[in-house]
Amino acid sequence: MSGLTVKDLVVDHGAITALNGISFTVEPGQLAAVIGSNGAGKTTLLRTLSGLKQASGGSAQWIGENILGKKPENLVRHGISHVSEGKSVIPELTVAENLALGGIWRKDKKDVAAVTKEVLELFPRLGERLSQRADTLSGGERQMLAVGRALISRPKLILLDEPSLGLAPLVIEQIFHTIDQLRHKLGLTIVLVEQNAMSALRIADIGIIINLGKIVATGTATELINNPALHAAYLGY
Repeated sequence: MSGLTVKDLVVDHGAITALNGISFTVEPGQLAAVIGSNGAGKTTLLRTLSGLKQASGGSAQWIGENILGKKPENLVRHGISHVSEGKSVIPELTVAENLALGGIWRKDKKDVAAVTKEVLELFPRLGERLSQRADTLSGGERQMLAVGRALISRPKLILLDEPSLGLAPLVIEQIFHTIDQLRHKLGLTIVLVEQNAMSALRIADIGIIINLGKIVATGTATELINNPALHAAYLGY
């Protein structure tokens, strides 16, 4: 059974078609990098898959079940977590309080405690800052907190929106390394939306390039990296 299957997805912003006939498949355990410039439709894609935006047409299934039109909280219970760009932590809350929100709906509090411990082992810096407010953290630490909170819901599919945005080059390298480690260690399926094309493709299995709401190229990450016709147009070099 396929993991994530998107077919002929159409999403409108009023009179503007933001996504026009998007189709792709991400197998369980794969990391798919969705590449494109600002305004290409990348964030709209993730918001639609996580229930924050209504589709106008097409279909999307996760492990055989329709996910379009479902409430975000129901999709979280179905194993889908969305880490939105720059908005996934609550600045007024402490690190510990932000992490607690990741398991607030879960009934198995013993497992919530266990997975919280695992997250703090994955991100030791968060453990050192549990009593600090999120707005006192560095950009990299806030991104760790956002991903860590998502992991506490025990997801199988993570939708990651621009995790490198606004971060220093060294921190970007660390974030991408952590994402790569997480998906192998936990067997996650990941859809990673990025403008930082080459960093994303280096850890991805497959790449999907979107321009003006349409897919212009798909293939293995290696195929896209080695395709000179795509370099200047979409990959930034």
